[in-house]
Amino acid sequence: MPVTTALYNAHPDKIRSLLADIEQQFTLDGDVLISITSHFHKLFNLGLSEYGHPMAMIPTFVTGVPDGTETGTFLALDLGGTNLRVCQVELHGDKTFTLKQQKYRVSEALKTGEATTLFDYLADSVDAFLTSTTELKEDALDAGDIDVDSPTVPLGLTFSFPVEQTALDKGFLLTWTKGFAAKNAVNKDIVGLLQDAFDRKHLHVKCVALVNDTVGAALSRAYTAGGCVLGAIFGTGTNGAYLEQVANITKLGNGPAAAAGGVMMVDRESINPRFQAYEKFISGMYLGEVTRNILLALVDAAPQPILFNGKATERLNKHYGLDTEMLSFVESAWSGSDGGDTDDVAAAAVLVEDPEKLAPATVQRLKRVQEIVQENLGYAPGEVSLRDAALVRWAAALVVRRSARLSACAVATVALQMGYVSGLGKDARPAVAAAAGGKPYAIGIDGSLYQHYPGFEERMREALRILLGPEVEKRVEIGLAKDGSGVGAALGALQATKNKKL
Repeated sequence: MPVTTALYNAHPDKIRSLLADIEQQFTLDGDVLISITSHFHKLFNLGLSEYGHPMAMIPTFVTGVPDGTETGTFLALDLGGTNLRVCQVELHGDKTFTLKQQKYRVSEALKTGEATTLFDYLADSVDAFLTSTTELKEDALDAGDIDVDSPTVPLGLTFSFPVEQTALDKGFLLTWTKGFAAKNAVNKDIVGLLQDAFDRKHLHVKCVALVNDTVGAALSRAYTAGGCVLGAIFGTGTNGAYLEQVANITKLGNGPAAAAGGVMMVDRESINPRFQAYEKFISGMYLGEVTRNILLALVDAAPQPILFNGKATERLNKHYGLDTEMLSFVESAWSGSDGGDTDDVAAAAVLVEDPEKLAPATVQRLKRVQEIVQENLGYAPGEVSLRDAALVRWAAALVVRRSARLSACAVATVALQMGYVSGLGKDARPAVAAAAGGKPYAIGIDGSLYQHYPGFEERMREALRILLGPEVEKRVEIGLAKDGSGVGAALGALQATKNKKL
């Protein structure tokens, strides 16, 4: 096999030392995981007590989750980018539902025009959807066993922009993002703007709930699994929402929500999006870029390059030119269909060995990675050696393992806060709290990183065993949350009608 990197000529001990130094910077051992989780726990309680902290702990005013026995038909409107989506969710009462949906494009003119024009378009889209869904149009009064006082169909709104929410059906837009700049919307109640548009169109639809996709993930998983206490997004972005005792949310003061007691979903989203280092260490949006910088450092290593014989392609040099999907392809190619594992250090042993010394199965795995690297980074055949392939896979595994372990810190913090565990690490003990004792710690997760990245959950559970202990980790039930921004929003409308019935 032709030699294509200077790694072959470099002293193996020096290469091992450099790689070990990089690996050390990305490794979170048990003590570090415990320290991070303990700090998170302090920030949780600080955010619950006062407004304006980086760990925002935003009250969502969703005061419960479904159990899968509810029936009825609910609408959802999901606005978060170039497309908006209208959904009809029919709940069957047996933890299953039927989803009908339609997407509508939001033009640049709508994004930057008057807010009333944008919200009129949202209302027109709902009207068009109802017209095409004759079953719901003709039976708008039927909401199953959920009583409503007015002849309207309940709708939940997923609005993926910064909002200050003051009630389940009231939230004020703080600023537009994602290319939106509609005039006369900032500091206005989004639910009110949408409802005014519905009323102008004489639609029998009432927006009763404003939710985000994280809360929606928890609600969606709760309906299909019979319960859920934490919804999390591990995908392009990262966030979480969990059920907190209202008595612990002391910043609510003496308002109606505090007086009602019980539980409420709390969203831990940061209020400092430009400084979200935690999200950047975890989210799929950034993992490819972090890995790209590691690879460039190896390409540019002195006195001799360590990777790709010192050659960087246009794609490798491009900011965000390497996405997390490619890392997933690399991991899939490494594990393959031959039963190969996803152990993070499995490739490290071959980094400085002669290819002739490798087992045939290892060579085949590296050849698969080699092809992925050539295809996705723009290298010609022969420009990527097996050592290069091993280094790329090693770097990807380092970055994603750290992501999974940091994700586990957030999950463990909620377990500690909710009383599923007392203490961390060697001091971890199963909880005896009435709210959690004996019950599974049910989590609904959405997002491409969790769904599609090989070995992500296994790596996360490895860290959970360190933090919570094996006994509590076994009680962690992680399931896929189906369509938090669509089905979840409709279930937000369900919860609103439940509250109204009470």
